[in-house]
Formats: sequence, structure tokens, C-alpha cells
Amino acid sequence: MRIVIVGGVAGGATAAARARRLSESASIVVLERGPYVSFANCGLPYHVGGEIADRKALLLQTPESLRARHNLDVRVRSEVTAIHRDRKSVSVRRLDDGQTYEEPYDKLILSTGAAPIRPPLPGIDHNRIFTLRTLPDMDRIKSAADKARDAIVIGGGFIGLEMAENLRRRGLAVTLVELLDQVMPPLDREMAGPVAEALRAHGVDLLLGDAVESFSDRAGRPTARLKSGRELEADVVILSIGVRPETTLAKEAGLTLGERGALVVNEHMQTSDPDIYAVGDSVLTTDFVTGAAALIPLAGPANRQGRIAAENALGRPTRYRGSQGTSIVRVFNLAVAMTGASEKSLRKAGIDFAKVYLHPTHHAGYFPGAVQMSIKLLFSGKDGRVLGAQIVGGDGVDKRIDVLSAAIQARLTVFDLEEMDLAYAPQFGSAKDPINMAGFVAANSLRGDVRIAHADALDGALLLDVRTNAEHQAGTIPGSVLIPIDELRRRAGELPKDRPIIAYCAVGIRGYTAARILQQLGFDVRNLSGGFKTYRMFHPA
Repeated sequence: MRIVIVGGVAGGATAAARARRLSESASIVVLERGPYVSFANCGLPYHVGGEIADRKALLLQTPESLRARHNLDVRVRSEVTAIHRDRKSVSVRRLDDGQTYEEPYDKLILSTGAAPIRPPLPGIDHNRIFTLRTLPDMDRIKSAADKARDAIVIGGGFIGLEMAENLRRRGLAVTLVELLDQVMPPLDREMAGPVAEALRAHGVDLLLGDAVESFSDRAGRPTARLKSGRELEADVVILSIGVRPETTLAKEAGLTLGERGALVVNEHMQTSDPDIYAVGDSVLTTDFVTGAAALIPLAGPANRQGRIAAENALGRPTRYRGSQGTSIVRVFNLAVAMTGASEKSLRKAGIDFAKVYLHPTHHAGYFPGAVQMSIKLLFSGKDGRVLGAQIVGGDGVDKRIDVLSAAIQARLTVFDLEEMDLAYAPQFGSAKDPINMAGFVAANSLRGDVRIAHADALDGALLLDVRTNAEHQAGTIPGSVLIPIDELRRRAGELPKDRPIIAYCAVGIRGYTAARILQQLGFDVRNLSGGFKTYRMFHPA
């Protein structure tokens, strides 16, 4: 068996190592266009910022180490220029000397990745406008940042936020421009609000709902002209507006492409040619929750796909389940995480859902250092199946998003979350973990114990603030009536029974108690999910 793998890094290198572990006799060739076959591309922004000081730490494997450990034939600076499906070979050009040759294969695995989007804007070829995808990209940015005072970051996704943080870490003044009215487009809008606040709190000038129309040069510095008419000038510009699948080879070979030019593969990672597999950022995968075709350029799925492609290429039938897009990013003091479907994607797919918000602390509140997190849980309004989650906070966000990711993968319900047996000591969690609490809140609504209201749909109801007078004075929803929770039973007669009531507190707990009291007294009442804190996420002060 001769397996040829085009491209290294996450998907290709994983496929090669897995293939060798399964077959000591297979001939395995890895052809990588760049100078590095395996590097930690997720760590690149942190070397720019100095948090990862040693550049060598980013080099995970070399051709020599892969040959010694796995007996792989790794050829860097070797560009595959064509796939010949009829004779099962690829054309290869050695970039060092320009010589070309053909390499035969029995099975071909494509791990060609994706390229940063670089739109054809006037002036975009300025030598101080960069994208970040490879180690050489990182080196160029770091060199420019060494002599820079300020920077413009175009795009507020993962790379944009990481670069904004790391350039600020270096002491540069940073302006971030995002076309949408929120950062982190995969998040639902209200969950992105705290991320924007963190950016501004750490000195990032954030321009939302604006876009670059052109670039020009001003005394050697790139100047960006925005759609709003504003002009920005800086020593460094980082383009981080997304990536595009690199599928030119596949297209020229006649393989089936789908949305955004990505490769269409089946559950075994096979393309339309059964002897050619594809993995990583260049392929369409199946959204685990919605079932829709999705482009999910993340390292975790690429690694798993590489492993599965190798197994199938060597005759071990293995199925890829799809991806939930589970991801996390640090934005200064915040951890921002998501898994499964968002509200936006569920609406687009026409899937029935319900949602709740809660704001627990990451461990017992009485133990020093407890930090609040904000959780949005999406679930089926019919059977309670967990569909998605988003969490913004500090410590403990990673733990909870991973539990919820596993719940989605196992097709668990919010009733299962209530019963999860999770580790507890006061310095690590709570006796009622945030996961349990999310289950309680969602299950209470499904059982009919309480009806839920949301901060984006308050019209027509009497708003009942059950917090203390001091809390009410510090900030309230306009038009609210104040009756503190401890006075509610004796003052319930002040409330109308012919008008819907929405009770709210700080984060939803006292509001729930108020709703239970009033519901049993015959009032038409709902609890504002997540309380005033969630209201502020929808309606910033």
C-alpha cells in the first residue's frame, strides 16, 4: 500500500502518524509545500505577543523526527501541482530547484487547508499589511511589530481577537474594525457584548459595523479608508476576515466541491473519488446538531478527520460523526467558549428550540476567588435535548463547555444535566455545579414549574423588580415596579391579575422564587431568564 498525503500540520501529519501505527509495511509519503511539516498554528499569535517566548516550542515535528519515529518519507518545500486520477499519481515541483516529478499513490489524502481571505481592495498589497497562517507569516508580523507603535486589526473573529490582545500585550495601540455589529460572529449577539466590553477595557479601540474600502500609503504607513469615511493610519495592519478552502488541486482534478468551494466528503472522509480522501479546513463536514453541511476550520476536527481518513485508507471502516464546532478563545481576562448550535443557526435551520440564561460562579461563592460566568443554553422545547451552549467568563469556562459538548455528542437532555455527578470541592466547583444549575433552570421551564421571559421580548408586561431598593436604584429596567422578594407575599395584592407580569432580579434566582409565589396565587407571571444581568447584555447601559 502506498499512501501519499498532500499537506502536513494538523490533518496531514495526524493522518501520516495514524497510518504508520496501523501498518508498518505501508509506504507513506508526505508532501508539504511550506518549510515546516508540523507546527502549532494556534500558538502563532502568542509568540508575536511574547507569551510563548521560544519559537522552537511551536515546531512540533520535523521531517527528521517523523522519519525516525514513524518511518515517514516527509518532503518539505514540495508543491503538488496536479492530481492524475486516471493513472493515480500526483505531479510534484521541488521549490528549491524547480525540478518536477510524478509520485504514484494507491490512496491519496488531501490536507491542503485554507488560505486567509485577502480581498482585492486598492492598496492591499502594502508591505505592512499581513495575514497570519504560517510560521513565516508570524515572523514577518513579529519583525514589523518590533518597530511599531500602533496597529489596525481587520476582523473580530478568533485570530483578530487573539492578535488584538497580543499586540496590546506588546504595548501597541490597537484599533479593531469589524463589519458586523458584534465581535465573534459565531456567538449570538448578546453573548458577544461582554467580549466587546473586555476589549475596550483593555485599551482596544473597537469599531463595529464598519469596513475597509481601500488602503493607501502615508509616509510608509498603511492607511485604511473605512466605509464610514473614517481614515485609520498605523504601522501594522492585520487582516483576519476569515479563510477560504484551498481546493484548486481538487477542482482541477474534477473532484466534487460544495459551499464556498470546499471539498465534499462522505462520513469516511472520501471525496467523489473513492481512492482520494480529504481532511481539515478544506472540507465540508456535517453539523452534528443541524445536519447541515458546514465549513468548520478548527484544529480538533482536522486531527480527528486525519485519523479517520488514515483508518479508512487502510481498510478499517471508520465513520466521522460530524462537528459541533466546540471552541474557546481567551480575550484578555475572559474565556469565550461555544459548542453545538447557536440561536442564529437554529433559526436558519428551522429547528424548534428553547433557551435559558444563567450567571453562576465557577466555584462555591463563599470560597475566595469565585468568578461569575454567563451561560446561554439552547435545547429542544419538545424533549429537552441539548442543542448548543455559549459561555463567557473567567476560570471554569473550559470545564463547563466540555461537559456540554459531551452532552450534545451523547444526545443528552436538560433532565440529564440535572443529574450529572460532577466533582465538587469549594475551590473547584459548587455542590450544584453550573451544569446542574443549567439543567435545573431549563427543566423547570419544560415541566411548567415556571414560564420564561426573555430580555428581547418584554413589551406589554408589567415588569416587577424583586431586588433590594439599593439594587433598584443602581440600575433597573425602565418602567419597573419595585417589590423586594421578602415583601412579595404580603404586598402581592398591589399587583394586577388581569395583566401579564415579568418578574426579575439580578441573575434569575429570586425572580424564579417570585414567579413561583405569584403563579400559585393565580397571577399570569413569567421569570426573566438570567435577570437584570441578561437584560444588560441585550441592552447595554
